Amino acid sequence: MKDDKDFLGTQPIGKLLLSLALPTVAAQIINMLYNIVDRIYIGHIPGEGALALTGVGVCMPLILIVSAFAALISNGGAPRASIFMGMGEQAKAEKTLGNCFSLQIVVSLVLTGLLLIFNEDLLLAFGASENTITYATSYMNIYALGTLFVQLTLGMNAFITAQGFAKVGMLSVLIGAVCNIILDPIFIFGFGMGVRGAALATILSQAVSCVWVLSFLFGKKTFLKIKKKNLKWDAKILLPSLALGLATFIMQASESVISVCFNASLLKYGGDIAVGAMTILTSVMQFAMLPLQGLGQGAQPIISYNYGAKNASRVRATFWLLLKASLCYSVFLWACIMIFPQAFAALFTSDSALIEFTKTALRIYLAVMGLFGIQIACQMTFTSLGNATASIIVAVTRKFILLIPLIYLMPQLWKENQTLAVYLAEPTADIIAVTFTAVLFFFQFRKALSAIKGSDSNPSSEL
Repeated sequence: MKDDKDFLGTQPIGKLLLSLALPTVAAQIINMLYNIVDRIYIGHIPGEGALALTGVGVCMPLILIVSAFAALISNGGAPRASIFMGMGEQAKAEKTLGNCFSLQIVVSLVLTGLLLIFNEDLLLAFGASENTITYATSYMNIYALGTLFVQLTLGMNAFITAQGFAKVGMLSVLIGAVCNIILDPIFIFGFGMGVRGAALATILSQAVSCVWVLSFLFGKKTFLKIKKKNLKWDAKILLPSLALGLATFIMQASESVISVCFNASLLKYGGDIAVGAMTILTSVMQFAMLPLQGLGQGAQPIISYNYGAKNASRVRATFWLLLKASLCYSVFLWACIMIFPQAFAALFTSDSALIEFTKTALRIYLAVMGLFGIQIACQMTFTSLGNATASIIVAVTRKFILLIPLIYLMPQLWKENQTLAVYLAEPTADIIAVTFTAVLFFFQFRKALSAIKGSDSNPSSEL
């Protein structure tokens, strides 16, 4: 536990990033287990695993929307709280926390109502077939009841990490994930609840994590505490936080839209097996995206704090270290997937036909995953610097301008195998998006550093 609030501005960057990134990466990997473990168990339900896995996969757009709203509030509020701390504005940092907390409660209640009322209609629109709709609604009817726990756990945990309490943030997720791993087989197989058991295990586990997170933020060890006086919304505090979080919201909400587009197109050209494969592809992609986001979250408090403290050299050094670490991980995982695609597919299903189909789709869909390290490092740094405009531009370009049109265009260009052509939209969009992001970042990062380097208080960038 850190007693010195200025440790983000004084400790060696390499040591600091390691101490913050290891827990945040671990937290993201553990968080990944919530969905991954569910799918692994569901995919191996005797006799109906493949269809059940496809049905739960169709729920992913709605689950992504829930987490996107958590990110809208927290991924904008947490970096701004760090920046305020770096500026010595403790009161504004705490007010940011309080405003975001009360807003997340309201958003959670609204989302719960909408999901309970409209989930079947939405799931049918999102790619569920007559064969899979029963599994999809069984899962979502229960999952919707835990929306408040999901929102507060994901959202408020960001404020714990933003203060530099990375190990506490990791424990928040670890507690829930362990509960989920234990409860999943009990409810799915022991009680014979199937997909309903997976959903119940998930929301109970999130409830446990939620209690842990709120206990810390109301407790004595946190630098920023949730206080009643800060719960009343202040537009000057809340609106800039939402503007900054909008980029992450667009990224995650657009994943929901993209998932719908993929499912609809794949159902048309390849049927339920193609949609089932997509569930596995997005699960494997999480092996890349979530740890990379964890690295970025570990770097975020360092970059945000030192940007607020006008220490340009530490901001620059942290980014380059983040970029190198991100690229090393993304290239390593890409190589593993290209060499052993069947092993990754077999994690999620024992259906031989689905495994055979998926291993080819994996190599196409994740063909340029090695470049993700550049994309995520730049995007996370934009957010850490409070650059809402650049973050939004990057998010919109990759998802809406490139990927969605390509999902429908590629099958028309490659009519020999239109199903695999749909998967090819992902790497095509990624190549263009990473190039655009890198160029934009080069100019925006130089501009941000130029604005503060004149008052750089510590020219040392000790690694």
